[in-house]
Amino acid sequence: MRSHIFQHVPFEGPGSIEPWLRAAGHHITRTPFFIGGSTLPAIPDIDSLIVMGGPMSANDEQQFPWLAQEKAFIRRVIDAGKPVLGICLGAQLIASAMGARVYPNPTREIGWFPIHGCTVPGANNFSFPSSVNVFHWHGETFDLPPGAIRLASSEACRLQAFQLGTSVIGLQFHLETTPASARDIVSHCGAELTPDDHVQDAATLLSATTEHYRTINRLMGEVLTFLLDPNGGKK
Repeated sequence: MRSHIFQHVPFEGPGSIEPWLRAAGHHITRTPFFIGGSTLPAIPDIDSLIVMGGPMSANDEQQFPWLAQEKAFIRRVIDAGKPVLGICLGAQLIASAMGARVYPNPTREIGWFPIHGCTVPGANNFSFPSSVNVFHWHGETFDLPPGAIRLASSEACRLQAFQLGTSVIGLQFHLETTPASARDIVSHCGAELTPDDHVQDAATLLSATTEHYRTINRLMGEVLTFLLDPNGGKK
């Protein structure tokens, strides 16, 4: 498998996704949009696409002109039937590329808070736990893309995860986060940490235990297995 990663800022990398891909024998390429002159691959040259997060909005095409090109590429990969995973901004970009609206959530959601899996019948649908604490860092949300199903929600955000067909999943939350990547995002975006009901302070956010990270990284592996492993659970 040849997996391509879209990365929007240096401090929101693939985290636990990269070692999973390497262990599964994937060849990894990437487009770092934060470096001028970055190019997109030819669609026949990749087998899957992983779209990471970032502090910009999916609507910021005037400030970041490459967003329009990126969304058009995402749409073409999806239309080609190849697996696509989007995380946070990545999920919003998939939604936008497929015709859904992206807009501010009623409240920001930053820190460790539970999501709740939605009961979705069908053997080909990914299933999240009824409740699991995950890492969040977002202020926007989006409508469900046409034809997609909702997989998870939270108290602060109704649409936390969706699936489109059998090969596209968007996650509003971060399952790839590691202790190092959590410290990186706090270092670069810590000004957003004004505590309220759905925003933790830096000390609380960074006090997560090894088990917190082990749980979300294991769940990240399950999502990747579902999308990228021919025997990952889809029939």
